[in-house]
Amino acid sequence: MKTELIIRSNSSDIDFALLKDGKLVELHNETLDNNFSVGDIFLAKVKKTLTGLNASFVNVGSEKDAFLHYHDLGPQLASLNKFIRQASTGKQKEFTLKDFRTEKDIDKNGKIDDAIKAGQNLLVQVVKEPISTKGPRISSELSIAGRYLVLVPFSDRVSVSQKITSTAEKERLKRLAQSIKPKGFGVILRTVAQDIKVAELDRDLQNSLQRWVNMCKQLPNAKAPQKVLSELNRASSILRDIFNDSFTSIVCNDESLHQEILEYLERIAPEKKSIAKYYKSRIPIFDHYGIEKQIKAAFGKTVSMKKGAYLVIEHTEALHVIDVNSGNRSNKANSQADTALEVNLIAAAEIARQLELRDMGGIIVVDFIDMHTAEHRKKLYDYLRNEMKSHRTKHKVLPPSKFGLVQITRQRVRPERNIKTKEENPNKGGEVEAPIVLIDKIEAELDKIMLKNEEGVTLHVHTFIASHLTKGLKSIQMKWFLKYKKWIKIIPRDAFPYLKYQFYDKNDKLIR
Repeated sequence: MKTELIIRSNSSDIDFALLKDGKLVELHNETLDNNFSVGDIFLAKVKKTLTGLNASFVNVGSEKDAFLHYHDLGPQLASLNKFIRQASTGKQKEFTLKDFRTEKDIDKNGKIDDAIKAGQNLLVQVVKEPISTKGPRISSELSIAGRYLVLVPFSDRVSVSQKITSTAEKERLKRLAQSIKPKGFGVILRTVAQDIKVAELDRDLQNSLQRWVNMCKQLPNAKAPQKVLSELNRASSILRDIFNDSFTSIVCNDESLHQEILEYLERIAPEKKSIAKYYKSRIPIFDHYGIEKQIKAAFGKTVSMKKGAYLVIEHTEALHVIDVNSGNRSNKANSQADTALEVNLIAAAEIARQLELRDMGGIIVVDFIDMHTAEHRKKLYDYLRNEMKSHRTKHKVLPPSKFGLVQITRQRVRPERNIKTKEENPNKGGEVEAPIVLIDKIEAELDKIMLKNEEGVTLHVHTFIASHLTKGLKSIQMKWFLKYKKWIKIIPRDAFPYLKYQFYDKNDKLIR
């Protein structure tokens, strides 16, 4: 599979588009003035404790105070508090923890008032960015994520990603981690650590350890609330999380960012440096790779799929609802039940893509087309779980009910991607669907018509669209002629609404 990461940078933010075989599967954005990213560590100040909720509000410098529940304090809180006091006063000058005496773990069923007090300083890490009216969600169980492993201060535990299924490989990784991990730190081996040699694991560990030490050096002069460790820039963090041997190119339109990517690749995979390319053309990078068109087609309320099926995606405060529709496609399957399964499997693949593309979180309810056999429901369930297997975000899929409803929970750590796809109608005012996706709709309809071997087909469209279809020697109209070996006549219609189109046969009868 061809995997490409396309990066568009401008003065205020950076967009990252992940393509697999040319199809957009992930879209991320980093605002350059974003003060709160998942993974950032702050020296924060406890504002007040809430006995009834067994939680506290913490000032991390955000407009809304962050929420910290007792269960997010982490078992090593006493050790962390002791370390903060000693580091802030200059008593603790050795930050690798090799001479630091850890304290007893706190009671997992304890009370917030016994653990922390209003006014005290606390090191916390952002686990969920501010969303809507809520402040960031934080934890005082700190971790430093590297390419292959996660370093956990004040712990001694070694664990391996559950996605690594080989018992022998798990044992190998645990053994290697035990041999290289420094005293006072725990290690979590990530999925990408599978089959990696000890030298690379150690190099990754030392990089994370150095980031921890650099953070600790700031503590004597830090004044809460203050960020003391920034997550890697989004380009590096995305590469850290998704980069693998299947990547064929990483293309960026910003020279300094391109240089950052080269330096990062030099550290994690020097043999892959050649796939990083600097894009210089005057044609916007997302237009060149067809990403803008895919964004307009994928982020609307209605999402078209192959064979005429489509999804309707609705958002409410409490949950997301996705409705699966078969459309007006012809039924070539053996039975109605087979048709329902076929459409549902097509929809399952697109839904898995949509969840990742829009970064949808919380509760998602999918209304698939009714399936009356347990065998078909199980087949759909297994297929959907397999399609979502590669998602890095924690999620759970429940089996379909008899009514075809599937419930999905998906961890929400960042605001959902919500892109406006409708545009101003230059014809009569108001808004219309993006014209950029209209040609795809026309071609899909034309494919169905030409399957019936129609002769003398005429397309009636708005004048603007007609001009676009017929422009130049290599026009879309000429492309259709080469594809179907028949000439499609195009008639401009001033009276048509901007996005209306109709096909007529050789007898000037409307084709349905």
